[in-house]
Amino acid sequence: MLDPADPHLVVHSRMIYLSWLPADPAAAAALLPAGLRAGDDRRVFMNQYVVDDETQSSGFGAYSLTYLGVSLAGLDVPDRPLPGGWWTHYLCSSPRVRGYAAARGAPVAAGRTWLEQRGDTLVAQTEVDGAPLIRARVRVGDTGHVIRSGHHRYLTGRDGALVSGVYPYLAEPVAPFEVESVDFLDPDHPVYPLRPANPLVIATGFYSPRASFAYPGGESVLARSPAAVGRAGHQVPASRARSGLPSGS
Repeated sequence: MLDPADPHLVVHSRMIYLSWLPADPAAAAALLPAGLRAGDDRRVFMNQYVVDDETQSSGFGAYSLTYLGVSLAGLDVPDRPLPGGWWTHYLCSSPRVRGYAAARGAPVAAGRTWLEQRGDTLVAQTEVDGAPLIRARVRVGDTGHVIRSGHHRYLTGRDGALVSGVYPYLAEPVAPFEVESVDFLDPDHPVYPLRPANPLVIATGFYSPRASFAYPGGESVLARSPAAVGRAGHQVPASRARSGLPSGS
């Protein structure tokens, strides 16, 4: 089993990253644990990616992953006004990666993601138990000289604590890029409350055939609670400073 304290690097994954306004903002926000607050627009994010070969990672091997969640208020990335997010679902094909992520507090489950491009149409599909769960269809162009870089902040609950991880990334996005549809295909699955509004309102997104990122070695504990409260087993102070630390820190 991989040591969850160790950092890991993934290079040149094929990745589509989207965020949108949900069909049911209250249902999306209700997936947050007690004390965390969704952003004003209740924005949902989703990342579907494939690591095709074991040489593209520092120890994960080849795998595919779809994670989804809700963007948060008052917990921006440290170096820019980009909201942090709470993972609600983490559907991964690799038992090794699932074990590593679960030890870090991610809400892991088994799932498979594939990306297929024909001409200028790219389809990304997430499957659970062999059945389609989410399908995104986009129009894509070619990569140019633009590089997207920065950090994402994702929060998890672990051992009664709220843990923040800041994840660096580099991606070579294609242009043009146009989202045609994002379909949630199983109304009975717990991911369904995150489905997008109709008509579809995309907040941000990109596709990159070469996206690289790291799972950080250092994580910070933002809050602890003596009582196990909420889905994640912790209570988070409702009032926080912009730094992401509890008020008064």
